[in-house]
Amino acid sequence: MVKGSPNRATPENRVHRVGNRALLALGRQEWIDRPSYRFENVLTFVFNAFGGARDRLTNLLNGVWLGHPVHPPLASFTSGAIGTTVALDALSVLPGRPRTEVLDASRFAQRALGVGIAANLASAVTGVADWQHTHEQDRRIGAVHGILNVVATGLYIQSWWDRRRGRHRRGIVTSAVAYGITTGSGFLGGALVFGSGIGLDQSGNRLRIAQWTPVAPVAELPAGKPTRVEVDGVPVVLCRTGDTVAALGGLCPHLAAPMEDGWLDRGRIVCPWHGSQFATATGEVVRGPAAAPLPCYQARVRGGTVELRDGADHPVGSGRHTPVSALGATETTTEEASL
Repeated sequence: MVKGSPNRATPENRVHRVGNRALLALGRQEWIDRPSYRFENVLTFVFNAFGGARDRLTNLLNGVWLGHPVHPPLASFTSGAIGTTVALDALSVLPGRPRTEVLDASRFAQRALGVGIAANLASAVTGVADWQHTHEQDRRIGAVHGILNVVATGLYIQSWWDRRRGRHRRGIVTSAVAYGITTGSGFLGGALVFGSGIGLDQSGNRLRIAQWTPVAPVAELPAGKPTRVEVDGVPVVLCRTGDTVAALGGLCPHLAAPMEDGWLDRGRIVCPWHGSQFATATGEVVRGPAAAPLPCYQARVRGGTVELRDGADHPVGSGRHTPVSALGATETTTEEASL
């Protein structure tokens, strides 16, 4: 084999292959499904116990207020705090360090560990809220990811307790082992986000048409039911309610569910897969698990034909569609309406 050939196995390729095999093996563990769905039933019961506050709680955990899931930034904060603990631990055991430096490093390591434990618990709660809407391989990998984090958190708590009781060496070893488990768990979490798109905005490409563009005869739109059309290869659903027509993205931002299979309910369009609800006038999330808004376009009826245009700003790299203003959307929706 020629040196440098693309078929030559490199250390990076070997690591990648091992990681893929691990993911495939975990994804095939169907025995995980039964306990995971039972656990989901328990979660549903707990959330329903909050009554009228249920939606506010789930929206908080899903990150509707932030525009994307809360779990990833919390997980990053946790990793930073625990990583600080491990670094200070390493500093405290280096030979030849003055006793005052060792004591300072140990004290700050314990404090950083306490912050990491608190952040890890918050990360676990938000992670469970996201995980309950996954399925099949993603659900199994996510379950193992969560179990590993629970084990690691238990070890972190034990480490913190040992340090508090003066058993610093034991606490250092325990937190180091837990950090290794966290690293493996982080690999699984990264595969879910970057491999399967869990938590990413999956509503697809946006329309970028500045001029009014005819898309469908209004007579072909059934009242009260989303109708799918494609404009420049981009799926769009048209929602006719009374004398108005709203135009929204054709794929749910959560897991790319086809929104034409959803339904309209009191000024909202409901995702057919997981029940996310979006305001038809603006595309904003009313109820999760979706965190990103549904793309929303300006629509009007002219000469019996529905016309669309973009008319919105697109923050670079955000993947989000922010209407210019709710007032503007209302004005263009009703402009020259003649149903």
